[in-house]
Amino acid sequence: MQELLASLDEQCTLLDHKLDDTEMVTLLGAEEDSQNAIMEIHSGAGGTEAQDWAEMLQRMYLRWAARHAFKVEELDCLPGDEAGIKRVTLRIVGPYAFGQLRSERGIHRLIRISPFDASGRRHTSFASIDVIPDIGNDIKLDIKESDLRIDTFRSSGPGGQGVNTTTSAVRITHIPTGITAQCQNERSQHHNKDSAMRILMGRLYNLELEKRDAERQASYASKEAIAFGSQIRTYTLQPFRLIKDHRTGFESTDVDAVLDGDIDGFTHAYLLYRHEQTHAKS
Repeated sequence: MQELLASLDEQCTLLDHKLDDTEMVTLLGAEEDSQNAIMEIHSGAGGTEAQDWAEMLQRMYLRWAARHAFKVEELDCLPGDEAGIKRVTLRIVGPYAFGQLRSERGIHRLIRISPFDASGRRHTSFASIDVIPDIGNDIKLDIKESDLRIDTFRSSGPGGQGVNTTTSAVRITHIPTGITAQCQNERSQHHNKDSAMRILMGRLYNLELEKRDAERQASYASKEAIAFGSQIRTYTLQPFRLIKDHRTGFESTDVDAVLDGDIDGFTHAYLLYRHEQTHAKS
């Protein structure tokens, strides 16, 4: 009898996972959801605190990607002045990476006792996340070469031999829209140009998606300042421990697990929220 109950329990668990997977695929029904993702993390108001927070978010998403056996490639990174990072661009490769990570676009706020404050005071830090689909070669965009301005410069920050001593970093500007993309992590200017072009194409494609859907919350250029009042999610470590998404109301008190990459509850809640919003207005 005990073995039968254990077997039934195992089958129920498998069924729950299959139902979750089926629901996830149903919610990820947009054409671009199946694409890989390009994620940018920028530190905001808060100085060194914010730069450390940006690096904490980078670690969270790297852990999330590892949980899903997704591949991550760092395309561009600017280290912080004392700690952390000012910005980083990641390419995340895996099934429905963009569809799942689109929930992370916006301002993320951290409240904690500062490890950089000798007085042990509580600080609030901000970082912004932008996620665009990595369209690769799947979708062709009509981009005129005359509409592009390509600038080369030396890489900044720490790097291997040759990275900082040659003019290998590349910045590409799409003149009609003013959209820019850059990459400096490879020694080869050619490789950096290819990566920057990939990012630029993703941004231009995302711009077209925004034009087709005015309700899309991906207008990165029109985001509010990376500061108070504009956050999508708050991570409170002091005086209590709670992470709350302000769009969906989804909460978690297991702060350590979330910062270690367990964000699926937040992404799933956002997909349900988006699905409900879409159908309520259709």
